Amino acid sequence: MRALLIVCALAPFAAAEPAPAAAPAIDAGYAAAILYGSAAPPATCTGSDAIPCLLTARYAKDAKARTAALALYADTGDVAGVGAEEIMDGGYRGKIHLVPALPIGDYRVHLAWTLAAMRAIDAFFAAQFPAAIGAPAYRWRALAFHFVRSVGKRTPSAYATSWAVTYNVSGSLLTSVDGVLETLFHELFHDNDEAHRDWSARTLATDYAAILTRCGEHPTMKCLAPYAPGPTVVRGGTYYAFQPNNGDGVHEYAAELAVRYFDEQRAMQRAGKLTAAAFKCGPAENARAWAALVDEFFGGRDLVPACPPSL
Repeated sequence: MRALLIVCALAPFAAAEPAPAAAPAIDAGYAAAILYGSAAPPATCTGSDAIPCLLTARYAKDAKARTAALALYADTGDVAGVGAEEIMDGGYRGKIHLVPALPIGDYRVHLAWTLAAMRAIDAFFAAQFPAAIGAPAYRWRALAFHFVRSVGKRTPSAYATSWAVTYNVSGSLLTSVDGVLETLFHELFHDNDEAHRDWSARTLATDYAAILTRCGEHPTMKCLAPYAPGPTVVRGGTYYAFQPNNGDGVHEYAAELAVRYFDEQRAMQRAGKLTAAAFKCGPAENARAWAALVDEFFGGRDLVPACPPSL
């Protein structure tokens, strides 16, 4: 079991409509804001090549980072820039000072990991949803990445809202390509959950509350273990999916459930079997949550075989 500080902090949901069917894209004006914030972008970056021009100019001091940023945009339509300075209310983490941190120099590795992660996510969806099946009601392209650094802390690792992910180069989970991949898939779900009008709160809240009630005011890890979609735990706390004082906990439970879907489906793609019990084959709450998630976001497509009948 991994003892980790935090996966993410989710910004409050805003009322939003489901993502449009048309392929999403970031326009030049938004790209300039992602890359330069309130500063003026180069006036020479105009026309159809405006975004590559803006990326080239912003990453001029680091050729390797520039190559990665251009590849990220070319491959998945994502634009990697900076976040704003802010004092964030981190719930159980306290107040957190975040400052912009362009991923160049010592931070360049985070851009490389982001590129690798988004390529892996893109490949996953291509394999899971070939053209003959059709794309799911899920968006994973044309995202804004806002890189920041937390001052004196290693949380949050990331947070998401409105098709944007704020990525903390000091985040405790973002120390390897695998950690970045799972964290970004978790955050990607938050953006999709928001676009589906806070689906998790509308659909999973009753079962989520019942689990917490069953496990008591101070739930033990043993009681929560059968219901936890993933192994991530908060240091000194509990499973991240059930961590108190972390916004509406059902949002994190649902995002961890999405990561479990990602992990199990990739295992089936690669080996045709799982090495551990399928989440849906656990308690009834698991099966209901799994079926609802798969139907809402992933077109009902589940490569994991049906559970054996109960004895």
